Amino acid sequence: MFNTADRERLRDTLIAAAEHDGGVVGAALVGSAATGREDAWSDIDLMLQIEGDPDAVAERWTARFYAEHGAVHHLDVIADGVLYRVFLLDSSLQVDVSFWPRDRFRATEPGFKLLFGTPNPPTEPRAPDRTHMTGMGWLYALHARSAIKRDRHWQAAMMLDHLRDTVLALACARFGLNPHHGREAHKLPPEILAALAAARAASVDREELTRSNTALLECFAAEVAAHDPALARRLQPALGNLRL
Repeated sequence: MFNTADRERLRDTLIAAAEHDGGVVGAALVGSAATGREDAWSDIDLMLQIEGDPDAVAERWTARFYAEHGAVHHLDVIADGVLYRVFLLDSSLQVDVSFWPRDRFRATEPGFKLLFGTPNPPTEPRAPDRTHMTGMGWLYALHARSAIKRDRHWQAAMMLDHLRDTVLALACARFGLNPHHGREAHKLPPEILAALAAARAASVDREELTRSNTALLECFAAEVAAHDPALARRLQPALGNLRL
């Protein structure tokens, strides 16, 4: 298990590596380290501004992570043409390194601590796509119903979990909270959290899944109505038919 001193040493090592890498012309910290919210469980989030081919730099850095920093696995997330490579170290520390073409390196969120280089003008964070989230909600609800009817209880439990998470994300978007991965879900009004807690299935028995399905559909319908009453009215007949 890593500790804060381990994390700080590795972060300093990575920053020094960026400063001496001919393909890196800028770097910034983002996330909790850039906003003063870092705690014992925080990861490392490092943005790199790349001169030339970002993929070549990413492969060079990846080899170093496995050879020198105890990486055991990594995954890639591509967003707006930028590679975010997420490393898991043997200490359980997560390190996110993003490789930005020189002309796209910029602040995209409030937490941006420039280390060196010249960033492009910042952009505002994208507003959550509530229409898409609503669509995913009814899709999960539809699959939950069919899974329960087919006695596929584990699939039903998974779909209901996804539906609950969608309601949480919609509620966070409504209250101006971070809607991603439940990061600020704990800040939602107690009555919303209480309703969702009560709606969770306590087991994968058909009866309990059916109860959860009904309760979560009520939470979903209420949240959609809070965002878009006209859409909620259009969805009402279909959601009624998803009840068991």
